Amino acid sequence: MPKTRLFFKYWLPVILWMMLIFSASGDTKSFQRSSRIIGPLINWLFPNLSEENVDQVVTAARKGAHLTEYAILAILFWRAIRQPKKSDPRPWNRKLALGSVLFVALYAMTDEYHQSLIPERQGSVLDVLIDTAGAGLGMLFLWLLIRWRKSSGNSKKSAERRSAL
Repeated sequence: MPKTRLFFKYWLPVILWMMLIFSASGDTKSFQRSSRIIGPLINWLFPNLSEENVDQVVTAARKGAHLTEYAILAILFWRAIRQPKKSDPRPWNRKLALGSVLFVALYAMTDEYHQSLIPERQGSVLDVLIDTAGAGLGMLFLWLLIRWRKSSGNSKKSAERRSAL
């Protein structure tokens, strides 16, 4: 496969996802925007919840979004450095998974530094830890998916052998 095609297939998604994260971290009114969406939903579902509790739910939802966006980045980065092949006998590589988590942790640090330079935003060590945990969860999800695919492939082969008897 030509190098430009490999770039578009494996690295462009990583770069685009990083750009999305970077642009979101520059939003000075991000809490207000997400509060406008999540807050009314929470108030509708739980009308007796205090405004303080609604803000806590919004914060938890935002942290969950952090976790998810960095899990996706870790998976995309792993895929780009791995460039998996269907016929690969060892689809999981622990060192590449660890490298992906470390890359995402580094990117999370730069993202929080970027936020610290923006008025009305602040960088947070806790957010770096949440983002890194998201990367770890992304790698855990990927590992479980690979194991599940491998075991379902083995069970198909076993079923084929039994039906042949």
